[in-house]
Amino acid sequence: MKQLRLTILFLILNFGGLAIGSWLMDNGPLTDWYTNLNQAPWTPPGIVFGIAWTLIMSCFSIYLGKLFLDNNSQKNTIIFLIQFILNVSWNFIFFNQHLVLVGFITITLLTSLLFIYFFKFSEKVGNYKYLLLPYMIWLCIATSLNLYILVHN
Repeated sequence: MKQLRLTILFLILNFGGLAIGSWLMDNGPLTDWYTNLNQAPWTPPGIVFGIAWTLIMSCFSIYLGKLFLDNNSQKNTIIFLIQFILNVSWNFIFFNQHLVLVGFITITLLTSLLFIYFFKFSEKVGNYKYLLLPYMIWLCIATSLNLYILVHN
């Protein structure tokens, strides 16, 4: 029951973060700035982003519910908050401010943090660690897209 409550809490926080990030990007993918960029050939169509983030944050929330059930520490809270800030701020940095290099640094840090979650806490969460794979895969793709724009524009 406690894990369910924690999972619901993280669903609210994570989807709230997505809403804040979406608001901060100010129509990002629909702007002339973004549509005129030389984008990677493997850039997915827009509809994929909503589907992907729904799956990612659902899985991540279940993972966090398990992690915080077994290890509700200040360290885990700080790591979560850093992840949250990096995830939300990337939208503002990249889409709103057009700071492609800073966006690349931000998303690289976020990706690295997810790999830390996967490897550092795997003993604490067992097979729940596999719930991070959608997030990790998506961030690797997103990082490559950001890097492509950085190099080719």
